[in-house]
Amino acid sequence: MDKLIKPEYFTTWKSMLDVDLGEAFSEIQQRVLDPHSFTFYTSVSVMSSSKIEGEQLELDSYVKHKLLNIEYLPELTEKPNDLFKAYLFANENRLTPKNFLEAHKLAATNLLPKNQQGALRQTEMLVLDHKTGRIQYEAAQHTILQVLYDKLWKEIQALLKKDLSIDEVFYNAAFIHLAFVNIHPFGDGNGRISRLLEKWFLAEKLGDRAWYIQSEKYYYKHVNTYYKNLARLGMFYEGLEYEKSIPFLLMLPKSLIYEG
Repeated sequence: MDKLIKPEYFTTWKSMLDVDLGEAFSEIQQRVLDPHSFTFYTSVSVMSSSKIEGEQLELDSYVKHKLLNIEYLPELTEKPNDLFKAYLFANENRLTPKNFLEAHKLAATNLLPKNQQGALRQTEMLVLDHKTGRIQYEAAQHTILQVLYDKLWKEIQALLKKDLSIDEVFYNAAFIHLAFVNIHPFGDGNGRISRLLEKWFLAEKLGDRAWYIQSEKYYYKHVNTYYKNLARLGMFYEGLEYEKSIPFLLMLPKSLIYEG
């Protein structure tokens, strides 16, 4: 079986890269932070990721909810707050298969029944457009799910142990995001947790300042492009054309210099 995190597109990706990743990340490392910075940036990441999935609360309202304890209706905050807990857990723990499932349990508290939180789905999975309800994508069949999931984690763990250049870190982080969301292993919460997985991998390789990269906000502010780039690969897992993945993989680097 071919690798799920595919190295063969790295050279093409790098040739199209228009961001100096070392310089851009150095600026984040040198940024002066205050005691509330982590809560602020995590709130923005969490609510941006949640809004990609159709949550209704505005970004600035959620930031006020977390920083100023302003209350909103529970149905507006409970799912983002679950994801916030998952981000806190990730920030405090190493990226391992066990910890990742625990993070999904936290993120899926109000998305799935308890027996499906942190557990692979047992049914087939169709991804629907939030606005139209049309089928966008048919994910990996549940009969091969465990094999794919285990293989993906074996590859992630190998990358965690390997010395990588900063370009290789960002390429592989974006490809982990892509490979995971294409498999769609959980009953719900796949998009949210794939973006957390991407950020968690970055933090493991680059340190805690990676949590301040505004990747989720960039994806949200360019959500139509985000979904268009995912859709380029095809509608069915078995027939995905990964040679068309470069536009998606280039979005993460652009988030490093995003000032929106």
